[in-house]
Amino acid sequence: MSEDRTVTVPTLDCGDVTVPEPGWCVGHDGEPVNALCDLGHRGTEHFLGTDDQAVFVAQLSQYPHGSGPRDIHLYIEAVTDAASLAPEGVEALATVLAAASAQLRPLALQLAVLRTEEAGR
Repeated sequence: MSEDRTVTVPTLDCGDVTVPEPGWCVGHDGEPVNALCDLGHRGTEHFLGTDDQAVFVAQLSQYPHGSGPRDIHLYIEAVTDAASLAPEGVEALATVLAAASAQLRPLALQLAVLRTEEAGR
């Protein structure tokens, strides 16, 4: 388990709020948030794909005061443009997607471990 720590974040609705900060969170940079429900924790960005082309960016994410699920998730966003591809382009994309898939598996394991740790607290 990671060491317990806290962070104080300015909010526009509640003023300065001190909350537990998970060890995987990369910080808050003193950015005020509009409402406590918007205060979230974000992990390191992982660009998924090959060295030449990323197709997704993924990061651990949690909004413990939000109206939706409050447990840790992996936020994934596409970072590639739509394209019409010839056969060789489709093959190249398949290679990039296979690499991204392999990179997602360790993140899924990390997420499972963190959720298990959080459930045990």
